[in-house]
Amino acid sequence: MININSLGILGQFYFNIKESFKSIYKNSNLYEKKISKTFKNSFEYKPSPHLLSSIIKYQNKKYKIEDFAIESIWQKNLNSKDYEKLNNFFWFFSLDLKSSKKTTQTVIKNWILNNTKYQKKSWEFDLTAKRIISWLSNHQLTYEDSDQKYRTTFDHMIQKQTNHLLNEIKNSKDVENKMIGCAAIILTGLTYKNEKQYLVNGLNLLKNIIKSSIDNQGFTKSRNIRQLIFYLKYFVIIREWFKESQSLIPEYIDETIYYLGSSYAFIWQNIKHDIFFNGNYSSNNNEFDQYLKRFGYTFKNEINELGGYAILKNKKIILAADIGSSPTKTFSNDYQAGALSFEIFSNNKKLISNAGYCSDINNKFNKLSKSTSLHSALTIEDYSSCNFTKHKKNLIIDRGLKVSKKNVVFENNFWKISGTHDGYSTKFGTIYEREIEFYPEQMKFIGYDKLFRKNPNKEIKFDIRFHLDPNSKVMKTQDNKSILIELDEEGWKFSSDNFNINIDNGLYFGNKNLYKENQNIFISGMNNDKEQVIKWEINKL
Repeated sequence: MININSLGILGQFYFNIKESFKSIYKNSNLYEKKISKTFKNSFEYKPSPHLLSSIIKYQNKKYKIEDFAIESIWQKNLNSKDYEKLNNFFWFFSLDLKSSKKTTQTVIKNWILNNTKYQKKSWEFDLTAKRIISWLSNHQLTYEDSDQKYRTTFDHMIQKQTNHLLNEIKNSKDVENKMIGCAAIILTGLTYKNEKQYLVNGLNLLKNIIKSSIDNQGFTKSRNIRQLIFYLKYFVIIREWFKESQSLIPEYIDETIYYLGSSYAFIWQNIKHDIFFNGNYSSNNNEFDQYLKRFGYTFKNEINELGGYAILKNKKIILAADIGSSPTKTFSNDYQAGALSFEIFSNNKKLISNAGYCSDINNKFNKLSKSTSLHSALTIEDYSSCNFTKHKKNLIIDRGLKVSKKNVVFENNFWKISGTHDGYSTKFGTIYEREIEFYPEQMKFIGYDKLFRKNPNKEIKFDIRFHLDPNSKVMKTQDNKSILIELDEEGWKFSSDNFNINIDNGLYFGNKNLYKENQNIFISGMNNDKEQVIKWEINKL
């Protein structure tokens, strides 16, 4: 009988053999011949670089190409991040247009000379896609006033790299890289209009991305807020390329932008705050808002629930909660096990928070920030509500959860968000239900965390954490029944009469790949009943 470990070893062996054959093929003359089938086309549409200002971090100071030691920047001992930055050529967007065109074009010629054939490192999928976009968008330096020999080489290399993308895009597992690659293929099709297949193939790939990655409501299937905004940025850029090149804009691009934009209005524009669910952390979407305004995009959404999130608000308070099921493995790269967690904003300051996300998969904190304990939610025996397994360098869902019995009430004097998840049912035979009520006139939140067990054959330990912004100050009252929270000039009281409440130190990942120390309030207890209700309150003083 073959056990599971044996199957895993055989599967890994098969995968390694398959990857070895792929590598041999891509380094062969056969593959070189395949991607070198290009056409004599003229570079017709010249895309404006400012269309990419939503994804490019422009430097206030512009550099001249002469400021760089052209020979030394290609040294081989670069770290991986510097190598990527150098070879994707997005640094061209920081060049002064008064830079020497001849020198800029010499840089490209040298790159082509050293990388004319496929090389795994310099022809990585996302690097190649970004390089194509940069070379075409910076045409004033990369193409203008060049001789015919250079133009022929440039045109051939753009198409050759695009052929490589077309060959590889089906093998790319990263949905964001697929989007960048698809954008590069479409741009090549628009700039070299005589070769229609690039545009046809690019648009077919775009349809597949829409179908596979975006749900019927216009939210990404990953439920990842940053990925939603990423998609919206690239769809808008692609639409602007069509518009600027005077090409007919496909209706489904307009339709997708409408739905993505509607989701963006719900998750950001309606509240103007970052909510830390499922891989999100502090961003600067205000700049993107200005970009959308500049190009005439306006989005609206007045609903209270979308994409597995509920957001209720008035002029002073925002209550946001994650009431969505976990995504499938394919879309779980940045998922955090924070189902039924919530956040509260009071007068534009975050009163109750989740701890944010460390997106660097090489950082030990990445795994920590995916755990339920880093959310304002319940954990049992220090286990998270989802299991994660390692896939390549990343952690993806091994066993997910389903949220059911969702209910959202939004009235002038009464708000409620509730839901149930089964994340602890397999390991602990426990169903978790959360209900959060808010009474605006009294400025009072009341929470009910409920544990339901069919067979409570042994005690289990539970913890419910309420994470705070690093700027908050907390103090336990003398009777040990309440905790006072000071947030700027506001005072709040947290209480839970029948359970122990304490203050604990924690880590806050609200800023990208950085952490601070923060504090969290937690309720601890033991459960051996079929049904247990943990009630807590947060009142404004």
